[in-house]
Amino acid sequence: MFGKRKKTTKEKKERDRSVFREYFELIAETAVFVFFVMTFVVQASQIPTPSMEDTMLVGDFLLVNKISYAKPQVPLEKFILPSQKIEKNDLIVFKSPEEPKKDIVKRVIAVAGDKIEIIEKQVYINDKPIPDEHKIHRDPHIYSREDYYNPNMTRRDNFGPAVVPPGHCFVMGDNRDNSWDSRFWGFLPVDLIKGRPWIIFFSYAAEENAHLKNSLKDRLNKYFRFITKARPRRIFKVFY
Repeated sequence: MFGKRKKTTKEKKERDRSVFREYFELIAETAVFVFFVMTFVVQASQIPTPSMEDTMLVGDFLLVNKISYAKPQVPLEKFILPSQKIEKNDLIVFKSPEEPKKDIVKRVIAVAGDKIEIIEKQVYINDKPIPDEHKIHRDPHIYSREDYYNPNMTRRDNFGPAVVPPGHCFVMGDNRDNSWDSRFWGFLPVDLIKGRPWIIFFSYAAEENAHLKNSLKDRLNKYFRFITKARPRRIFKVFY
């Protein structure tokens, strides 16, 4: 009788150990999968400034597709996960040429071999004006090339002509009057491109550069705005 009870207790311990092992393996496998996905497939990113309005708003949280432009490491990879060619009008996420630890989102305006010129805010590619339906201008003033007292503003509204060199592209923010982009720091090396925006997974009306405000008051205000200023209609917006 006692022997049978002892055997039952032993079986129960083994069963409990087996259940624990299954849960541990499941958690470990999930962790490995998440690590793989976040390292090689997608990346979470936040829009901190209004440079891409109205396409992307301050407080949009995005998932970035990291395999879109990834170069195949082995011949078979290009058939399994074919990478896309960088084209004009693409939205891209890239490392800042000025601050490598900082990721930036902009739109590709011109690619290698294109001649680009901006005349009084109008963009010309290969001597032809482009429709540019995504752009917005919130500053009605146009700075002329002769305005030597405002060199940055002059470059904002007038640029080039220049030809995009091989291995580079020219990028701009959709909010043309409030974007620090290729007009100021030059052509973007394509090797700095990390991927392309895929989908918004959360959005709220955040303050500009809220990620840099880390005091207790700022954190509490941020959490409060998460709830009261959420923008559910923007969630699941997909970028093509």
